[in-house]
Amino acid sequence: MVTYIIRRLLYSIPVLFAASVLIFVSVSTIGDPLAALHQNPLVSKVTIQKIEDRKHLNDSLPAQYGYWVKDAVTNKFGTPLLQPGTKIWDDLKRVIPHTLQLVLLSEIFALIVAVGIGVYSAVRQYSVFDYTATSLSFLGFAMPVFWLALMLQILFTNIFIKWNVRIFYTSGLSGENAGSGLHFVVDRLQHLAIPAMTLCILSIAQYSRFMRASMLEVINSDYVRTARAKGLPERSVTLRHALRNALIPLVTVSALNFGALIGGAVITETIFQLDGMGPYFISNLFNQDAYAVMAWLMITATAVIIFNLIADVAYAYIDPRIRYD
Repeated sequence: MVTYIIRRLLYSIPVLFAASVLIFVSVSTIGDPLAALHQNPLVSKVTIQKIEDRKHLNDSLPAQYGYWVKDAVTNKFGTPLLQPGTKIWDDLKRVIPHTLQLVLLSEIFALIVAVGIGVYSAVRQYSVFDYTATSLSFLGFAMPVFWLALMLQILFTNIFIKWNVRIFYTSGLSGENAGSGLHFVVDRLQHLAIPAMTLCILSIAQYSRFMRASMLEVINSDYVRTARAKGLPERSVTLRHALRNALIPLVTVSALNFGALIGGAVITETIFQLDGMGPYFISNLFNQDAYAVMAWLMITATAVIIFNLIADVAYAYIDPRIRYD
């Protein structure tokens, strides 16, 4: 297993290299990052020249890529385009934990609920519960994330206004009296609950369908029928023999989805004004800061690769038939 992990990490190096080339070329060739400054009469040509020299914007594209990679590796992505006094990594280091908290909370709860719904739907196929869960999952698939986020925000805002009961906060990450210790944890959970609920509902709709389909395939397999023929209790057959193998497709989907959500919760974080990777990306995109945007894209690509590796490693623990040499 250790050899396999090392080999996969080594394989990830050319993948990251290819991703970095694509990211740099696609972002750098969109347009002039200093176009707004060129049109601003209050900005002198000397100031623009200093920025071009600092970021090597007048060099060839391969040379610019080399300087960018050097900054990314040795200087933690360097500095933003228009703010030489700050570090890109300092901002990323602040926002990444906030996004991880949101994604972890939503994905863990979504997996627990989706596995339960998927297993019960498969065991009680064509029951009222199965039809209801299937219909709700299709509704969840079709529901736009921004609409769901706004509806939940309006719902809990109206509850607070009408009954003066604060269940969850509808924006921000921390209250004025967050404090520390347990009070801070409770306050943070109250702020993350609705955004996590938004992502969770969409993930449950996806995961429950995968779990149901995988479970139906497994419970009709030969080894499950053999276990029943031996007289094992149905609960044991379902949980010990069928569930473990049925989890394999869900592991793949959830791991890739988790990595994608690290950079993909842009809409949810922006609507709820969370200081995460989403607002960071939006603000730098509007400011046309190509270097901050490229750093964000590299972090997202790295997250997808890492969680794909985690999924492969998890296979060996879920299914003893899978072994990596």
